[in-house]
Amino acid sequence: MTHAVPCADSPATRLATRLAFFVSGFGMACWAPLVPYAKARLDIGEAVLGLLLLCLGAGSMLSMPVAGVLAGRIGARPVILVGGVGLCCAMPLLAGADFSLLLALALALFGASLGAMDVAMNIHAVEVANDAPVPLMSGFHGLFSLGGFVGSLGMTGLLAAGLAPLPAILVALVVVITGLALAAPRLLRTRSAGSGPLFVVPRGLVLLLGALTFAMFLAEGALLDWGAILLVGLGAANIVPVLFSAAGRQGTMPANLAVAAVTTVGYAGVLAGPALVGFVAQGLGLVTAFVILGVLMLSAPLTARWFVR
Repeated sequence: MTHAVPCADSPATRLATRLAFFVSGFGMACWAPLVPYAKARLDIGEAVLGLLLLCLGAGSMLSMPVAGVLAGRIGARPVILVGGVGLCCAMPLLAGADFSLLLALALALFGASLGAMDVAMNIHAVEVANDAPVPLMSGFHGLFSLGGFVGSLGMTGLLAAGLAPLPAILVALVVVITGLALAAPRLLRTRSAGSGPLFVVPRGLVLLLGALTFAMFLAEGALLDWGAILLVGLGAANIVPVLFSAAGRQGTMPANLAVAAVTTVGYAGVLAGPALVGFVAQGLGLVTAFVILGVLMLSAPLTARWFVR
C-alpha cells in the first residue's frame, strides 16, 4: 500500500519560513547598534573588541555543520526553534554583560544560534520551494534583509530616544518571541534524511556552489565594512538564494548536508572579506581590491551553466 507524500508548500509553511528568515535577520541586526555601548561598558580597546567579535563568527562556523546534520536527522523545525531560543537567551546578555568573558560567551551563543537558524531555515526553505509552482527562495531571503533593516533601525531609534541598551533589547526580544511563536506551529514536521556524519567535505557540484557562495559573501562582507570609504555598485542579492536552491536540488550529497556546507563556506567569506580587502588594499590600493571583488563576482555567470543543469 502506498501513501501520498504531503506537499511541503502551503500558505502556512510559506509564512513560517518567511517569519524564520525575518526573525534571524532582525535578531542579528539588533546587535550592531549595541557594539559602542558594549565597548564603553567594558572599557576596552579596539583590539580586545575585535577578539570578542571573533567569538560570534566562531560560534556560527562551529554550529552550522552540526545544524545541517541535526536538521537531516530530526527535521529543520526543532533546529530552527532551538536556535531561536538560544537567540532569545543571548540578546539580553549582549546588552547587559559587564565583563569580557560573559560578553564572549554571549557572542558565541548568539553566533551559534544564528548559524543554526541560518542552516535550518535554508533547508526548510528548500523543502518548501521545491514543492512550490513558483520561485520562492529569493522572497525568503528578502525577508532576512527586511528583518535586518527593521532590527537596525528599530534598535537605533530606541537608543536614540533615550532607552538604555537592556530595555531596548527587551523590546526587540518581544518581536523575536512573537515571530517564533507564530512560526512554530506552521513549520514542517518532517525529517530530511537518516543518520549521517557530523561533517562532510563539500565535493562535486556542492564544492562549486560553496566557492561561488564564498565569493558572493566575500563581496558582501567587504562592502559592509569598506563601502563607506569606497562605494561600488555590485549587486549579488538574488544570486545567493539561487545558489542555495541549487544546493538543495543537486544529487551529489544529501540536501541537508549540502546546504550546511554551502552556508558554512559562504559565511566564511563574510568573516574573511573585510580582512582580505584590507590586506590587498594595503599593498595594491583599495580600488584594486574592489576590482578583484568585481572579477570574483563574474564567477557566478561564468559557471552558471554547470549548476543550472
